[in-house]
Amino acid sequence: MGFDTLLVANRGEIAARILRCARGLGYRTVAVYSDADADSPVLALADEAVRLGPAPATDSYLNIDALLGAARRTGADAIHPGYGFLSEQAEFARRCRQAGLLFIGPEEETIELMGDKARAKGAALEAGVPCLPGYQGEDQRTERLCTEARALGLPVMIKAAAGGGGKGMRLARRDEELADLIALARSEAARTFGCDRLILEPALAQARHIEVQVFADHHGHYLHLGERDCSLQRRHQKVVEEAPAPGLGEALRRRLGRSAVALASHCRYQGAGTVEFLLSPQGEYYFLEMNTRLQVEHPVTELISGQDLVAWQLRVAAGEPLPLTQAQLCNQGCAVEARVYAEDPERGFLPATGVIKRWRPPAGPGIRVEHALAAGVTVSRHYDPLLAKVVAWGEDRPTALRRLRRALERTQILGVTTNLGYLVRLLGSRPVIDAEANTGYLDSAPQLCAAPEAPDWLWACAALVFCGTSPPRRPMSLTLDYGKESRCLRLEPRGERCRVRLGQNSVDAEVCRQDSQLICTSDGHRRTLEILRQDAALTLTYQGQCYHFLDQTLAPPASGAAVGDGQALAPMDGCIRSVLVQPGQSVEQGQPLLTLEAMKMELPLTAGRSGTVTRVSVTTGEQVTAQQLLITIED
Repeated sequence: MGFDTLLVANRGEIAARILRCARGLGYRTVAVYSDADADSPVLALADEAVRLGPAPATDSYLNIDALLGAARRTGADAIHPGYGFLSEQAEFARRCRQAGLLFIGPEEETIELMGDKARAKGAALEAGVPCLPGYQGEDQRTERLCTEARALGLPVMIKAAAGGGGKGMRLARRDEELADLIALARSEAARTFGCDRLILEPALAQARHIEVQVFADHHGHYLHLGERDCSLQRRHQKVVEEAPAPGLGEALRRRLGRSAVALASHCRYQGAGTVEFLLSPQGEYYFLEMNTRLQVEHPVTELISGQDLVAWQLRVAAGEPLPLTQAQLCNQGCAVEARVYAEDPERGFLPATGVIKRWRPPAGPGIRVEHALAAGVTVSRHYDPLLAKVVAWGEDRPTALRRLRRALERTQILGVTTNLGYLVRLLGSRPVIDAEANTGYLDSAPQLCAAPEAPDWLWACAALVFCGTSPPRRPMSLTLDYGKESRCLRLEPRGERCRVRLGQNSVDAEVCRQDSQLICTSDGHRRTLEILRQDAALTLTYQGQCYHFLDQTLAPPASGAAVGDGQALAPMDGCIRSVLVQPGQSVEQGQPLLTLEAMKMELPLTAGRSGTVTRVSVTTGEQVTAQQLLITIED
């Protein structure tokens, strides 16, 4: 069962993580890449790298034949799937073994069992693990699903029977939305997992999402490495995770661990896996699903346990026994992980693309960063928008939270919009600090998404940068925009400093440029900021928040031909998945017009006004670019 050369069938930060571990253990390594990742720093971490194909995942990272061909060309005798892409595809595991390759993961029969939520739920019940009631029958007609949902009682969760990661999931709160949400979940499930079967479960109010890391070897040994709290999630996508889960009594921890191990033992699991549960406010827990792979959030478990889970995976796959017993494991302290995404919280978390202009990860005691970033790397629309994971360990939870928040404030990613500022605000919110958040918190906290107002000293700082950082020789005026706010600033030189007047207020300030940083001293208060200027656009980063200013002093006056809300424009590059209206059709404001798919997300576009559709400029399957006109609505 041993192997010599490992091919990592993935990309980004997880590929980098696995390659570093494998090389440290003395294995020869092979990376793979698509055309979009030809400049990825991941490639330099491997002994060899093989091109798979064009940028779309279906032509590259999801192309089993291309991956097996890369293994043959390089002499690889083992494949690690990472997470996402083919990691939970039983057919990939089967094809690997048929080709004589060692698949780093469980047997394909186990992947199939746990990959079907209905069958997995049945296995959990057989293993004595608590489960929510629900419907997982063969009759998949919309009428039957609606009837079963009403019988369960709204609100109800609609879930794809196959796959995971929050895809193909919808929460139905009202009877009149059931049919539409079932159709959306079914469509997304079919495209993502190749299976449109759905199951239904009651929506557990104010629940927490708790998962347990399990491990098993080929010698009949099973254990768990403790639990993680993944309740901070948005639209069923995890954002912040921590270990151990706060506020659980030791008796409950033991029960969760025993249940997870019981399920792993029942299905004769091998390798790394995660058993996920929903925890009610009353302390009752219910089986959710089992992920048959390494998790995005595995670093928090590694930091509190002192173990390398990827190394465990490779050793177990090679036939070695687990390095420790349950009694020998000893978790210490607390670890918290934040996922840094290329997305815009101010625009409904719309995925962002662009070229990384500057990347500077944080460092310090207890800080760990997982990434595959470098200046010049392109963030493509073809893949998940996860850029990096910033993780902090502390002797206790308050220390870990403080360290993580400060680390995020020191993280520098310029050139593409990210959620860094949102994460800083989230970690400073009272429900998170007090460990009172549940799975519904992020979706009910829109105040965290709004960009903070720019203080007067920051306006003054931006004005001085546009002047060239030195005080002007004579008084002058500038017009700057920040978001939807526009202000006229009057600059009056005062020796080495400058008085900047903003209406009734004034700021005495000076700035000094030091490489990519800016030292701003205003009214005796000195601050250090990151700066990125591109012609009339300026980005100042302070305490994790990016402030984007635009110099409008010499801009021509706006014409009257601005695009109104009767024109639906593509918010970003993507692919049209469905067109829901046709010319001549009457629509109401807020009515869905079409669905755009970008960066593994479905983005519904709705009508900005009521009226009649006069033009549909795109068809299903068409690739579109940002700001392209899609649909026109007139009175």
